[in-house]
This record gives sequence, structure tokens and C-alpha cells, in this order.
Amino acid sequence: MNFDFRRILTPKVAAGALIFSIVLLLLVFAWIEWSAPPPPVPGNALAVLTVIPAPTSTPLALPTATTDPNAPTVTPEAGKIAVGSYVQISGTNGEGLRIRSGPGLNSNQLFLGFDSEVFLVKDGPSEADGYTWFYLVAPYDEKRAGWAASQFLTYIPPP
Repeated sequence: MNFDFRRILTPKVAAGALIFSIVLLLLVFAWIEWSAPPPPVPGNALAVLTVIPAPTSTPLALPTATTDPNAPTVTPEAGKIAVGSYVQISGTNGEGLRIRSGPGLNSNQLFLGFDSEVFLVKDGPSEADGYTWFYLVAPYDEKRAGWAASQFLTYIPPP
């Protein structure tokens, strides 16, 4: 059973459908307009102001520094990177610093350290491939550790 839509969809049917759609659309707009509540009268309007207090800050107790008697004493010269000091990655122009499994350009890349990321120096210096290398460990993640060239490290003085 094949339908011939050309026989069913005549110009009269199309015009009737268009007129029906327009009438239906006008009825919907009229219903929306008539069912909306009337606007408030300016003389009787009363504004209600709800004041929401701003959030307050909760003072955090800073952790007290404890000294490990077995830790190596660190007395680096001003601006010198040494074991036990903190360094920050800088000067990579947003490309990041390749942290490697060993000192030298031929060592495997473990991960990428980003500008402004802070690390604790655990070992070094070690000279290889024309660079001075230090073994770094992220203070927030012991697994984020490896060797980095000192050219892209900035010494952070203790507070």
C-alpha cells in the first residue's frame, strides 16, 4: 500500500495548516498575556531587602615547625642551592622542566615539572652533560621525585 503524498498535500491543505498554526500561536500569546499577574501599582509597592552576611574567614592554626635531630644541617650561602633547601622551577617559558631518573640528558624522563612548582633538594650537586643536577622531591608527593638541571631552579630562602 503506497501513499502518494502529492495527492494528500495539496495547496489548500498547506494553506489551511499555515492558517491553523498562526491562529494557534496567537491564542498561546493571548493566553500568556492574560494569565500574567498585573504589574504592581507604584504607590503600593514595597521593596523587601534581604541582607546576606558575607562569609567570615576561619583562622587556621599554622603548624609548628619541629626540628629533626637526625636531619642534616643546611646552611647554604645566600642564593646557593644545597641539600635540604627548597627550590622553585622557573625560566621554562611555560614549557616545563623535564625531571629525569638520573643526572644527565640521557636519563629517562619521569615527569614534567611546571614553573612555580616547589621541590625539596635531597641530593646533589652532580655534574653531567654540561649541567649541574640536583635530586628533587615534591614536599606534597614523595613519588614526584627526580633529577633536574639547576639552570631552571631558583633557591627559596628559609622564612
